[in-house]
Amino acid sequence: MTEETSETAETTETVETAESVEIAESVEIAESVEIAEAVETVGTAEGPEAGTARLRRKVRTGVVVSDQNDKTVTVLVERQFAHPLYTKQIKRTKKFPAHDEKNEYRKGDVVRITETRPLSKTKRWRVIELLERSEQ
Repeated sequence: MTEETSETAETTETVETAESVEIAESVEIAESVEIAEAVETVGTAEGPEAGTARLRRKVRTGVVVSDQNDKTVTVLVERQFAHPLYTKQIKRTKKFPAHDEKNEYRKGDVVRITETRPLSKTKRWRVIELLERSEQ
């Protein structure tokens, strides 16, 4: 009787192992398909922001505070967060030099910038769209 019980237990373990192997294989296949799709879309010639891999880049919204440099604007981005201990709302600002290919953005414009490859010593962001034109 003990022999039958141990055989039944081993059979149950074998079935569970086979199911877990099938699940693991299906997960690996799904992940490889997602990676392959992402790699395929990177090489499309639809523009610099095309493809799903490009969507992972950071995007910020800010106000142009300087447009004096050629093909560069300085964008002031403000973020707000709760203090970790006191939960008071805190505002922090940071300036990002961003690439403006056509020199079309002026001081006071609200723009959206995205992360890109290094364009110069300090420039790592590119203006992608104008959200609101300044009154000036």
